[in-house]
Amino acid sequence: MRKTFTIAFFCLSFLVLKVSAQQDPQFSQNMFTKLCVNPGFAGSNDAICGTLLYRNQWTGFGGEPKTMLLTADMPVEMLHGGVGLTVYAADGLGVEKNLNARLAYAYRADLGSGRIGIGVDFGMHQKSLNGSKFVYNDANDNNIPTGNVSGSTFDLGFGAYYNTDKLYVGLSSAHLTEGEINYDNITSSLARHYYLMAGYSLDLTSSLTLKPMVKLKSDAVSTQADINANLFINSRYWVGASYRLQDAIVLMAGLEIMPNLKLGYAYDLTTSEIKTYSSGTHEIMLGYCYKPVKVVKRQFHRNVRFL
Repeated sequence: MRKTFTIAFFCLSFLVLKVSAQQDPQFSQNMFTKLCVNPGFAGSNDAICGTLLYRNQWTGFGGEPKTMLLTADMPVEMLHGGVGLTVYAADGLGVEKNLNARLAYAYRADLGSGRIGIGVDFGMHQKSLNGSKFVYNDANDNNIPTGNVSGSTFDLGFGAYYNTDKLYVGLSSAHLTEGEINYDNITSSLARHYYLMAGYSLDLTSSLTLKPMVKLKSDAVSTQADINANLFINSRYWVGASYRLQDAIVLMAGLEIMPNLKLGYAYDLTTSEIKTYSSGTHEIMLGYCYKPVKVVKRQFHRNVRFL
């Protein structure tokens, strides 16, 4: 029964000639992956940072979403801002696979007690379908591919990100060009997405820091909200929880396994109707962040009194 439901679900998803809906992968540990949705974040840590994240969503469903994400960013003083890289790889859903690679640049400037970054990212989004995995009622339907087909389009995003020592707020939009991907007889459109994020760092004691965050995601048709909080212990360990409206309750934990290197894990308890077919979602995060020591140039001045 589960196999039949899975095949029907994914076949119905592709028996249309034009698809347009909320498509971007979601991550429970989104507090560590801000660059992938907001290019204005690039360089905001004043450090060389990289994050690798793997998510296996709705385990046991069959054809469930699986995504690997890589982000990297660093400040570049001569560019008056920061640069970044975002790559969605091994992003699969049923018979569909996605590859998205984007470069980002953010101009950063002082604003009040913090700094603001205005950024843009651009790159390529590729989709492919494996038609051999479809189960046919009519094998002669020319609208359904029988083998591997793929196509790609240009992708563009924009974002603004403001942060102080305690607070951050970000507003961004992805897929601004709403590019169309044509492969075989299928046309798939990238829907424009909008993101709003905000977070705060609250020192409870000298060793405990609470970091609540909210993230909103919308394609102007449907809206999703994540509300989460992590408790950091001695800036080395953390535990937390998150609630994704009408979708899941998330438990999180992590630690700094060595200086500058962090390991995190999240487990989603599905609350939607899919919970009948799923045993939950697993997500693993590995992050590295190194802040170079700035070399202070020595300056010498001649005292005219002593020649």
